[in-house]
Amino acid sequence: MLRYYPRRYLDRSTVTPIRQLVEGGIDKVTVVGEVTGKSQVGQGRKTRFELRITDESGGTMKAVWFRGGHYIGRQFRNGDKLALHGKVEKYGSQFSMAHPDFDKLDDTKAALDTGRIIPLYPGGAALEKVGLTSRAFRRLIYGLIREHGLAIPEVLPESVRQQHELMDGNVALRAVHFPKSRAELGRAIRRLKFEEFFFLQLLLAVTKGRQQREPGPTLGGMGPLTRRFIEDVLPFEMTGAQKKALRHVEQDTQSGHQMNRLVQGDVGSGKTVVGAAAMLMAVDAGYQAAFMAPTEILTEQHYANLRGYLEPLGLEVRLLIGGQRKKLRDEILAEIADGTAHVVVGTHAIIEDKVEFANLGLTVVDEQHRFGVVQRARMFKKGARPHALMMTATPIPRSLAMTVYGDLDVTVMDELPAGRKPIETRLYTEKRREDMYAFLKEQLREGRQAYVVYPLVEESEKLDLKDAESGAAELAERFRPYRVDLVHGRMLAYEKDEAMERFKDGETDILVATTVIEVGVDVPNATVMVIEHAERFGLAQLHQLRGRVGRGGEQSYCFLMADYKQSAEGKERLQAMVDTTDGFLISEIDLKIRGAGDFFGTRQSGLPDLKIGDVVRDQEILGEAREAAFRMAESDPELRAPEHQDARRHFARTAPKSLGFARVG
Repeated sequence: MLRYYPRRYLDRSTVTPIRQLVEGGIDKVTVVGEVTGKSQVGQGRKTRFELRITDESGGTMKAVWFRGGHYIGRQFRNGDKLALHGKVEKYGSQFSMAHPDFDKLDDTKAALDTGRIIPLYPGGAALEKVGLTSRAFRRLIYGLIREHGLAIPEVLPESVRQQHELMDGNVALRAVHFPKSRAELGRAIRRLKFEEFFFLQLLLAVTKGRQQREPGPTLGGMGPLTRRFIEDVLPFEMTGAQKKALRHVEQDTQSGHQMNRLVQGDVGSGKTVVGAAAMLMAVDAGYQAAFMAPTEILTEQHYANLRGYLEPLGLEVRLLIGGQRKKLRDEILAEIADGTAHVVVGTHAIIEDKVEFANLGLTVVDEQHRFGVVQRARMFKKGARPHALMMTATPIPRSLAMTVYGDLDVTVMDELPAGRKPIETRLYTEKRREDMYAFLKEQLREGRQAYVVYPLVEESEKLDLKDAESGAAELAERFRPYRVDLVHGRMLAYEKDEAMERFKDGETDILVATTVIEVGVDVPNATVMVIEHAERFGLAQLHQLRGRVGRGGEQSYCFLMADYKQSAEGKERLQAMVDTTDGFLISEIDLKIRGAGDFFGTRQSGLPDLKIGDVVRDQEILGEAREAAFRMAESDPELRAPEHQDARRHFARTAPKSLGFARVG
């Protein structure tokens, strides 16, 4: 309960003498005085209760309650000393405060609602459901602190507290609820944020240390298959970023320890090639490799690409997805189990219990943020601690990477293949639709292709949005004789595949789609992306959609068709898309707009929720806490030192045991 922190504060710590009250003031004030008279005025519904208050300045004022006068009156006696907080009005020569917050001031009770900085807690309605008003909850917290505050154990080592000038933990817990001053409140919040970040980073540091000590298959680096792939099969020279990523994989897999590496690469940076080369290193060393993707359509596209890369080398590549015929599936499972299948490409079907590998040495997980931690852990149990290479095309801001991926080694691929040109992005409202259509027709005349993406499949009565089905019909009429096709998530898998294949083969000129084409579709001849109702999409989604074009040598374009009545946040988001194609910069902007709680991956990361820290606003504290936690884990990996025992107990109690993170020692 003590870590149910206030969401904001009211500063009632400044007391105003009654003689200094100002008529017509817009702010609420705090007054401290003595009850020098009380009365009940009127009858029936018009009854009101009045207190006369006199303070040390010699001024007098009234406190008035228009409802519940009989109940209120029984609480006060002449001579009571009160702190009252509210807005004052002047009637004639008399100041009056209606329905003020108040506290009785005596030697035994603290003022919790006036005369100080007052904590306000989240979930007021939720508190009231269990019979707690804000006032009652404050008193409950105060009682807990008074009874148990001194017994709360310190969890941060003294050396850490001294180095970072942090107040003691039990003082911080008292001060965050009942601060004596703004300065003390600031110090308390800093201490509690640091503590929260420290144990989050300690969790990552201990996990990473354990992973680095776990044995893994020792691969032999670039063997004959890997070299043939790079030198003979690839139709292009690898970029410097791809070579760097491959060097990291080579070093990790030769160390004798399990690799846990994340490759972050913007859309079109060539991560699949790195994944294919890594899997070939495993096959060169006599192991099998697996490639897992989140959706069937993306999995099948990867399967087609990987077959093109690997089958010329004489390798057997198998596809494992849901819905396959039993006979075919049984054959594939048998080939995986006896080692005939060198590489298996699949969805989460790969992690089912029936799937047994003969000798799995390396796993590649694409768009890894779409898989939960537990799913990935099941994948890695399919062999004798296989190496793990995770890939994402959604760049992660550095601040979030320090939390979500703090236990992984990270390689950033920030270079596009040679010949790629930056995509030109234009923000249009409905008034410029004809200009966009004219430009699109010009591109089609030059033999190019285009995507038009909608947020909905069918027309909705509740939302005035263009939908994919009616949009496809309208475009087919407008752009005759050009061919228009439609693909969306409600279609059967084979229908989607056929539509995608027609577009890829050039049989379709315009592909109308929902976000089913967000990732994985690779058609170099497509040069125009039109996103209808762009204000309805998140920044990461817009960036992924834009990345479907610009995959060939021709200049490509993205049109963001948006409602002119956008929110300030919507305008900021869309302008960011116009201003830059840098996915990492876009991700930072996205994180600032949306906040860490809603940014993808945090819900599936398996990490504890932050109660007071914010990875966007508190990057400086996060950095300090990370450095301290990793330094402690490096010097004492099992947290056995006497000075670390309080931290060890707290860590073991709070780390998520279900994910195996809390096995310290």
